[in-house]
Amino acid sequence: MSEHSASDPAPLLGPLDDLHRGLEATFAEFGGWSMPVSYSGTVAEHTAVRETVGLFDVSHLGKASVTGPGAAEFVNRTLTNDLGRIAAGKAQYTLCANDSGGVVDDLIAYLVSDDDVFLVPNAANTAAVVAALAAVAPDGIEVRDRHRDFGVLAVQGPRSSQVLNALDLPTDMEYMAFADAEIELDGVARPIRVCRTGYTGEHGYELVPQWDDTAAVFTAVLAQVSAAGGLPAGLGARDTLRTEMGYPLHGHELSATISPLQARSGWAVGWSKPEFFGRAALLAEKQAGPVRRLRGLRALGRGVPRADCVVRVADQTVGFCTSGTFSPSLKQGIALALIDTAAEVSDGDTVVVDVRGRDLPCEVVAPPFVTPSTD
Repeated sequence: MSEHSASDPAPLLGPLDDLHRGLEATFAEFGGWSMPVSYSGTVAEHTAVRETVGLFDVSHLGKASVTGPGAAEFVNRTLTNDLGRIAAGKAQYTLCANDSGGVVDDLIAYLVSDDDVFLVPNAANTAAVVAALAAVAPDGIEVRDRHRDFGVLAVQGPRSSQVLNALDLPTDMEYMAFADAEIELDGVARPIRVCRTGYTGEHGYELVPQWDDTAAVFTAVLAQVSAAGGLPAGLGARDTLRTEMGYPLHGHELSATISPLQARSGWAVGWSKPEFFGRAALLAEKQAGPVRRLRGLRALGRGVPRADCVVRVADQTVGFCTSGTFSPSLKQGIALALIDTAAEVSDGDTVVVDVRGRDLPCEVVAPPFVTPSTD
């Protein structure tokens, strides 16, 4: 999240801005959008997702479509993961790489059919992803930015199925699958895509309604979330939840200069594919071995490591934190950090994080920090 200065353009407003203000949310700018950070407090919202259910508005996420004869094959020649591994009705985590092997964005690709792929990139990177694909799209393939055509809501937590069942929405699907359905709003059936995806590590769903239907869908879902003992949740809880899972956030664990191999996201690269953006650079890095690698850090004392904090071993700088937060689940500070491979740091070792001039000992661990329940 970033501070907004008078010289910057005003942040964009999502379809639920008035509803969030009615719920007395606190706001911050994220990816160019004004987004709710919390309603009742980050710890309470985090706990609701882990123990009951939480509802997030993530309509700031990008949406794009790639359509036309052979659209899926075209996407497979550009993005890193192998779209051929999944069937229609399934989704896949993938990356849009640059020529040097860095990451333009990480995104979810929904395979609707061989001729229709729906993409959900990050808010600030949608235009860059669309431009990269459009620049090489052959005749007959249309790449469209559909950011304001759809909203996105995330229903996450152990009682998420209960919430959707109460609204007669489908829940019986595998992780990373989706179904197109309808939801009744004021007596009228409206189209909605229900996806068994999320960014929290909990069993959950992401709902993709039409932009103009998003407020009515949010209101209907929130009523069921409240009935199930859950809460609306903001980006503060979303960040603590994803950090506990070790999930990367673009601009922190992935970037134009941080490759999938460095971020331990090499599993999202179809190494045997003959073609995708950044292939040559990534194959070269794989052969040579990355010069740094993402690791988890768990504070051994009081203190919270934060992004950009220096990591040291025996007074030698060996890396820096990419994300850091207080873990509500563990009741201690945790971080993700890029550590030089030459330092030969292993899980179980102790490193020191410089937190505002104070040394904070941390144990090196392999994320996730908590046990996921997404399956």
